[in-house]
Amino acid sequence: MQAFERLCPAGPGWALDWAAVEREFAWVRRLAGVPQDPVHHAEGDVLTHTRMAAQALAALPQWRERPRAEQVRLFAAVLLHDVAKPDCTRHDGERVTAHGHSRRGELTARRVLWELGTPIDWREHVTALVRHHQVPFWALERPDLEQIALRVSLTARNDDLALLATADILGRVCADADTVLENIDLFREYCADLGVLDRPWEFASDHARFMYFRTPGRDPRYAAFDDTRLTVTVLSGLPGAGKDTWLAAYRPELPVVSLDAIRAQSGVDPAGDQRAVAGAAHELARGHLRAGRSFVWNATNVSRQHREICIGLAAAYGARVELVALEAPGPVLRARNAARPAPVPNAVIDRLIGKWETPDVTESHTLHRLDTNDRVLHVIPRSPVA
Repeated sequence: MQAFERLCPAGPGWALDWAAVEREFAWVRRLAGVPQDPVHHAEGDVLTHTRMAAQALAALPQWRERPRAEQVRLFAAVLLHDVAKPDCTRHDGERVTAHGHSRRGELTARRVLWELGTPIDWREHVTALVRHHQVPFWALERPDLEQIALRVSLTARNDDLALLATADILGRVCADADTVLENIDLFREYCADLGVLDRPWEFASDHARFMYFRTPGRDPRYAAFDDTRLTVTVLSGLPGAGKDTWLAAYRPELPVVSLDAIRAQSGVDPAGDQRAVAGAAHELARGHLRAGRSFVWNATNVSRQHREICIGLAAAYGARVELVALEAPGPVLRARNAARPAPVPNAVIDRLIGKWETPDVTESHTLHRLDTNDRVLHVIPRSPVA
């Protein structure tokens, strides 16, 4: 984070030293020469656009009025907003497309910021902005806009998202720029009317929040009746993050569905086909759920898709879901893994890092994020156990 602070333009001149930015970050240099659709990006390659967007951000009065910490965070977001275009850009006949670069950009930005050692909550704010940075362009055409606006209010800030989108549009040469800027203004007004422009939506309860994000079309004001009857604790973390250590310290009395244990018992290689392991884990989990017995699901669960398999099953049985996301710096993870009796292959760890989506508060009733490298971000209370 110190590099972003040092390179972020500051008053009174607000000058951007772009040469220094390129020297500092290899992932910025990687944007050079990546082509763009000339209809929406007549300014040139992705590197040129990113520089222009950063300059546009630094010129915005709304950005200059922000506290310094918020300026730096938005500056990081504008540098990273197209970071995945080198991986997503395709030539489709005469057109150049970069479909999926926002979604992929979230993953790439997370890895970049994790390797730089930025604080978890700061990093996740930036990655949420990268993930959703195109939403304000055509927001009012989306049927799911309310849910997106509420999600962003909980994971970042909608006024930050609008500022990033404004810098993105001002940092390009395109014929429809004025129309898109009007749309961004409409997005601001929509979020302000909803009450989530610069603050999170306040749900009636954690169960109301959990059910809202699982139920299309639900009114966010609805105070869902909490009929949960047990608690499922879902762990999430890369190999070496400290899941077993946390489990022994905080939930030693609960039964555990452990994919590592199933693999060891069945002799399945971590790099091999995991379908049989997953099937066995689900059968064990269903047994606990049918009995109304609280338990822990101990697996890497680094992607939202994999977590949803666990969470969806738990929700179907009326369980309360507690998510515990553990992490540590890369060298710490790899050293811990190497010290194991049966280390996870580095190729598997690299593949998991490429899929890593840190859990957010829209996925569960309670969320705890921990840096297990001797820095605790949130005190973890003991959850009620049925």
